[in-house]
Amino acid sequence: MPFADVALPVPIARAFTYGVPEALAARVAPGVRVVCPFAGRRLIGVVLGVSDSQTSDPSKTKPLSSVLDDEPALPSDLLAFLRDLAAYYFAPIGEVVRLALPPLERSAAREAMAPTLFDPPRGVGARRVQWARPTDRVEPSGPLRGQAAALLAHLRAVGPAPVAKLETHWPSARAAVHRLAKLGLVELFEQDAPDKPAFDSPVARDSPHEANEAQKAAIAALVSALDEHPGAGAPSRTFLLHGVTGSGKTEVYLRVIAAARALRRGAILLVPEIALTPQLVARFRARFGDEVAVIHSALTARERHAMWRRLRKGEVDVAIGARSALFAPVRDLALVIVDEEHDPSFKQEDGVRYHARDMAIWRAHRAGGVCVLGSATPSLESEHLVRTGRAVKLRLPDRARARPMPRVDIIDLRRTGAGPNGDRRISLPLFRALEETLRVREQAIVFLNRRGFSPSVRCEACGQAASCTSCSVALTFHKRTATVRCHYCDFEAPLPARCAACGADALVLEGLGTEKLEQNLALAFPEARVARLDRDVASGKEIEAVLSRMRAREVDILVGTQMVTKGHDLPNVTLVGVVSADAALSIPDYRASERAFQLLVQVAGRAGRGDAPGRVLVQTWDPEHPAIALAMRHDVDAFIARELADRKELAYPPFTRAALVRVDAIDESAARSACAFLAQLARATEPVRKGAVLVHGPAPAPIARVRNRFRFRLMLRAPERAPLRAVLRVVDDACRSVARGVRATIDVDPVQLL
Repeated sequence: MPFADVALPVPIARAFTYGVPEALAARVAPGVRVVCPFAGRRLIGVVLGVSDSQTSDPSKTKPLSSVLDDEPALPSDLLAFLRDLAAYYFAPIGEVVRLALPPLERSAAREAMAPTLFDPPRGVGARRVQWARPTDRVEPSGPLRGQAAALLAHLRAVGPAPVAKLETHWPSARAAVHRLAKLGLVELFEQDAPDKPAFDSPVARDSPHEANEAQKAAIAALVSALDEHPGAGAPSRTFLLHGVTGSGKTEVYLRVIAAARALRRGAILLVPEIALTPQLVARFRARFGDEVAVIHSALTARERHAMWRRLRKGEVDVAIGARSALFAPVRDLALVIVDEEHDPSFKQEDGVRYHARDMAIWRAHRAGGVCVLGSATPSLESEHLVRTGRAVKLRLPDRARARPMPRVDIIDLRRTGAGPNGDRRISLPLFRALEETLRVREQAIVFLNRRGFSPSVRCEACGQAASCTSCSVALTFHKRTATVRCHYCDFEAPLPARCAACGADALVLEGLGTEKLEQNLALAFPEARVARLDRDVASGKEIEAVLSRMRAREVDILVGTQMVTKGHDLPNVTLVGVVSADAALSIPDYRASERAFQLLVQVAGRAGRGDAPGRVLVQTWDPEHPAIALAMRHDVDAFIARELADRKELAYPPFTRAALVRVDAIDESAARSACAFLAQLARATEPVRKGAVLVHGPAPAPIARVRNRFRFRLMLRAPERAPLRAVLRVVDDACRSVARGVRATIDVDPVQLL
């Protein structure tokens, strides 16, 4: 009897071996889903491999219950990539495989009797609806009239459309398209209903714009790499597309994806924020029609399932989305693009702690394809790939529309007073600039990377700040709900009347958040329409609603956190104000300077993207800091050179490999003891004793308690990957034997150190 190794959705590192009954043998292959008995229940797993022998006693091996698929749910290159990812991040293979299956395909046993992967249970699968598309046939003699003529013109302009959608604009659309079909001018067909938010509205088709010389050179280099097609397993071709804000990186993406599609190969485009997805999808639909799939967490389970099915069946060959789109089952993958590759949101911070940018390179390598990392502010890791010969840099040094970069002025808060409203955080220069922007009917963005109304509530009697009962952080006051809230565990309570420490009626609100800034600007400029974009007012699909109002010029001043910095193309924004450029520099993290620089350059790049020139005002207490001074000059190369030199001197990534061992527990002493135990084991290994790996800690995390769990950590660094991984294998084995109630996990290549 053959045996199958199966990845099950359980937090256990290894795969599980099952016998393959003769009746199922013909259908069991790598990538298919199977139903397995496990601990008294039935689970759906994915077959990793099939063999004729196993190491354990065959008589104790349970047989598979059933096979759900007639063909693999996961193609071979994707399955191999998932196995690599699990090994690299010391993650359970079953948890990793879950990432590649949409929720409705990976759930528990109630779906186990689904007929097949491509024919899901009633109420789960996509609906089939009627569509209409124009043909090449010339109209018969005599002009068409009425709705038939309008419909035909519309279809020829925008391409295929669902008949039900046409009926929202033309009440007699169904009868009209059937008449056009009889004349041979329109073809009717069925496909999945466009129940995806990004496909709700028709988009007029466009054609490629004239590229400038830098764009042409970048496109030529990337298309040439695509044409080489060395085959799966060959070294990947990795490119860093360094283009200033507004340089036309998206047009390069569109051209290269079109080239991949001409070769009948697929592409994946990753973006850091789902807020960017509708804007990008609209551009892609304008170029490619509806032959794209959108994948991100804001979609419903049904919507994600429909997208996944279309990709897996080969109906579409382009996937666009946030981090999770990396696992899209794109057939014959040729191209993986990571837009805004520097963004830390590409790192998953819980569960399987993978970095989508790094894994994009691996996935392209597995498929024998090309990986493009795009950014106006490249990460030091990507720049290091270029300098060590593992990537090729392509430059877009100028804005695509031949517009100059915005003028940047620094406002030294040590020497500048408050504006007419008396608020020093809206300085006089910023106040006057906002006045002028409103006078000429242009738009402004005011950036402050701090949510809420007031970041802290303090007692003037005893000096105690109100803090979360479950986390070692201050509570933030939100005026709209009159509550204090923890942004780590989501604890929320009414604003207290008295100090919890001393009982005094002496609580005051300290600091400035986006909610208070929005209120202050609305009071200072009563004629202005002020809106806010942060996690408190918008998430998922609501983000696009705020941005749509901005594009429609229904907002004059947009106040926001880092959400406003990420790639938005708002051509009427001519002024960007940065309220506090120093905030990001105070974080206890060696990447703080890099992140501050990237935020400042990115938010400055929102200004002056249209016909009018842009201006940026940056308020700071430390204008001489290199991250601020170089950002104000848009001097990315100088900042990268300086920061890389500092990292090399201190032996920090990207010049070393790093891993963080995270330990937490409700009992503080248990967490401390477990972390000390793991540190002791690590120091006893040969690579550490020989000095090939450095061990730092154990030590409390900078935020020592979150969700009522005490947190400790252990940092490991090494110049080479192999000795570090040797130590991590020992630590990983020990993580599964720590005391009950203690969680110990390994974070390879950590990004968030708090």
